[in-house]
Amino acid sequence: MLSQIPFELSKLSGDDLDREILRVAIIAELDAINLYEQLASMTDNKLMKKVFLDVAREEKTHVGEFQALLLMRDEEQVKELEEGKEEVEELKD
Repeated sequence: MLSQIPFELSKLSGDDLDREILRVAIIAELDAINLYEQLASMTDNKLMKKVFLDVAREEKTHVGEFQALLLMRDEEQVKELEEGKEEVEELKD
């Protein structure tokens, strides 16, 4: 199932709009990754599987690009990502 954008971006402006645009782009890329990986798992055709997984990897790069832009514009996101990483590290031990 593909994600639905929860509210109208037209109600935002400036930095808020830019951050939300980047989040929407990340959601779209994550949806694409899920779709291509699911399609790859469904086929027995080796070439199709290889192509779907290659395209999924490219989408993962796109997630990284959009996330890098988002982190330049959202200091709170940077902080919360770091806190999340620390929490996982604590649970890992």
